[in-house]
Amino acid sequence: MKVIICGAGQVGWQIARHLSGERNDVTVVDNNPDLVRRATDTLDVQGIAGFASYPDVLERAGAEDADMIIAATHSDEVNMVTCQVAHSIFSIPRKIARLRSQSYLTAIYSDLYRRDHLPIDVVISPEREVADAALQRLGAPAAFDTEVFLDGRAQLLGLTIDAECPVVNTPLRQLTDLFSTLRSVVVAVRREGTLFAPEPRDQLFVGDSAYVMVHSDDIRRTLEIFDKPVLSQERVVLIGGGNVGLMVAKNLENRAQRVRAKVIEKNRRIAEVAAEALEKTIVLHGDGLDSSLLAEANIDRADAVLCVTDDDKTNMLAAVRAKAEGCRMAIALINDPTLVPLMEPLGIDAYINPRATTVSSILRHIRHGRVRSVYSIGDAEAEVIEAEVLSTSPIAGTKIRDIDFPEGVLVGAVAKEGKVVKITGDLRIEEGDLIVIFALSKDVAEVERLLQVSIDFF
Repeated sequence: MKVIICGAGQVGWQIARHLSGERNDVTVVDNNPDLVRRATDTLDVQGIAGFASYPDVLERAGAEDADMIIAATHSDEVNMVTCQVAHSIFSIPRKIARLRSQSYLTAIYSDLYRRDHLPIDVVISPEREVADAALQRLGAPAAFDTEVFLDGRAQLLGLTIDAECPVVNTPLRQLTDLFSTLRSVVVAVRREGTLFAPEPRDQLFVGDSAYVMVHSDDIRRTLEIFDKPVLSQERVVLIGGGNVGLMVAKNLENRAQRVRAKVIEKNRRIAEVAAEALEKTIVLHGDGLDSSLLAEANIDRADAVLCVTDDDKTNMLAAVRAKAEGCRMAIALINDPTLVPLMEPLGIDAYINPRATTVSSILRHIRHGRVRSVYSIGDAEAEVIEAEVLSTSPIAGTKIRDIDFPEGVLVGAVAKEGKVVKITGDLRIEEGDLIVIFALSKDVAEVERLLQVSIDFF
């Protein structure tokens, strides 16, 4: 597949990294020559320096026979014009654009939008993706990372292993013997900064971060086994009332189960906009780092604080201050992945990586065909892929123990005729099954070969 990626920033670079690693023909376009050079020096891609919306630049990038264009520059207007030019002049079949402005999104998701006027096949909104991720974190407060699969019937939970965990120093194969009816699988472990797919003989040690795929009905039991509290989220404080904070607050207002939410916003104009848009949520104008303001928001009685300003350091400091004032759980929005190692020493319970959520969303739309979902873990270190098994797939009709998976691959969940079943070596994968697979980035191409999905992208 021939793909043009417009924008060589963090999101564009990560998408290029994924696609080029899977032997696609990738060209990166950016008006910053240094970013283009970084991409061509570190990835197997071609690079063009220039404005992505210019027809001559797209022509040099090979737009005449491209299969897909991904417009992920920092400008909404450039992204929209790029897709228009790609459609009108070059007839590129698939066009994906990243848009941030709420005004554009409102128009696109309303009756005002007509696809023949603005030919964008898929719109990616980072703010919406981050808001959804934040709500998922609030739904699984004991986990530092989480994502749902199989239409909500299975969930990936990132759990930190501490000294009180009952299964510390226990080989994973013994967990199956001890909890024979438990439908959960440890699909990945991060130890001393290294992410790997564990083998049955591997043990969990204090300080590990384990990624566990769990049947939705077994989440509470799994959390108890890992000595994680099952917490209710009835009182939430949001620090930051911008697009993300506003979306989260609106969602909490619309929930059947009442959640008492309060928003703290430093910018008066943004605070006034939030107060006008929200009906049941108290909006406080002031600094989220101010102890007296946090006390006014009853932070000591809050079940969780969600720090979603546009500044990483403010989010981290606000999370630390909230925890120090008595809040049970702190979640911070962190754009810079180099700051993530500071989370544990600072006592921050979970974080949201906007880049990872955006990359996951774009990958999900790129790998259309039989792939139903893709979730990127860490700094694009691994993916969790949900796909339907085809009759042509090499794994169809084969028991899991007999499938020649790479070492960095594990099956996390399987659904047969709508029912999630327990994973065993004797489980036979059949045509039509839905399968969720963890794969290190280097093994994604082989997983796609086994699933027979890489031939159908759109």
